[in-house]
Amino acid sequence: MPDPIAAARAAGRTLLTEVESKDLLGAAGIAVTPARLARNGAEAARVAAEIGYPVVLKVISGDIAHKSDVGGVELNLANGAAVKAAYARIVASANQAAPTAKIDGVSVHPMAKPGTEVIIGLTTDPQFGPVMMFGLGGIMVEVLKDVAFRIVPLEPRDAAQIVREIRGFPVLEGVRGQPPSDIAALERMILQVSSFAEQHPEIAELDLNPVFAYASGALAVDARVVLAAPN
Repeated sequence: MPDPIAAARAAGRTLLTEVESKDLLGAAGIAVTPARLARNGAEAARVAAEIGYPVVLKVISGDIAHKSDVGGVELNLANGAAVKAAYARIVASANQAAPTAKIDGVSVHPMAKPGTEVIIGLTTDPQFGPVMMFGLGGIMVEVLKDVAFRIVPLEPRDAAQIVREIRGFPVLEGVRGQPPSDIAALERMILQVSSFAEQHPEIAELDLNPVFAYASGALAVDARVVLAAPN
């Protein structure tokens, strides 16, 4: 597999595509939904048939960081005709919302079963260096800002503490008849991301949002990796 970081550097980009980000994280053993690049509607339909329906399409562009903001995400597509139509809508919407962006195509993903949404992230503090973040995910992280932080590297006790520190932790324990989330799986993923950050000091930011926390296991369905600017 080509090195996604080297490919981005060679292209003069600091933002990895979602396909590159997931290839990189998956190779590190972090549970992510697989993503494959398709450059036209027919190719997207072929890839979707190979992956298995239903699928998700997301715009791929090194110039677009937040895909949903430009109409660049289509969910729960059930057949080839729906995939081809969704591809056309995504490209048209992205071109209208971000006319200067270079559109490489779309990523094709299996549609993951829903779970409790959390975010696992990494940012670089000018004073402390890499810092891990954990909180409730999806739009809740923007609305509630209920997150906790730890400096990399994390030990198992740090992972346990960062999960339990957020105000929304009772949601993960199970409320209103919902099953409790697999806290141990979340702690493992946090430690994996911490180790990944140690091994890749060239990464300035990383977001897994959302991560679906299940009764058994956890799965990152979206990933964003940003490299530090070259010296």
